[in-house]
Amino acid sequence: MLIKARLAAQPKAPPSTVTEDQMVSAAVTIMAERNYGAMIVVDGDNKVTGILTERDVVKRIVWAGKSAEGMKVADIMTRDPSVAREDDEIETWMKTMSQKRFRRIPVVGDDDRLLAILTQTDLIAYAWPVLLSQTKELALRESRRTFYALLIGGGLLVYAVAMVILAKVLL
Repeated sequence: MLIKARLAAQPKAPPSTVTEDQMVSAAVTIMAERNYGAMIVVDGDNKVTGILTERDVVKRIVWAGKSAEGMKVADIMTRDPSVAREDDEIETWMKTMSQKRFRRIPVVGDDDRLLAILTQTDLIAYAWPVLLSQTKELALRESRRTFYALLIGGGLLVYAVAMVILAKVLL
């Protein structure tokens, strides 16, 4: 399924964004108030220049023993993050995000402007019905195979019992 089809089927609110020149404290306040794990960093044309994540804050401020006072988003953000295109396949990004171990992917249009952000939760919500369907198909296929094996085994057992009874009657 294409990302744009998924977004059309389940529209999301526009992603919250910040600019590189905004203060980290303002961005973190928004993240905390809205319970966001990340914010997309965009330029004046709404083109992605980076991503600010909880991990960026922890690693580049807290763990480094620095103060966020006076810091700009540009000082700690992750620059040039991977971005998905609306015409990309969701399955491709599920695999990529899993392999590269990141939880969010900005989605851009043909004009490279930010459209949405997909999270691992979004991808799991997409994959869940597919996985259930595949599990059901596999269970049905296996149950048929087991049924036929039991049918053949049961037939052989009935034949063996009949032969023993017949042998006792004739002898």
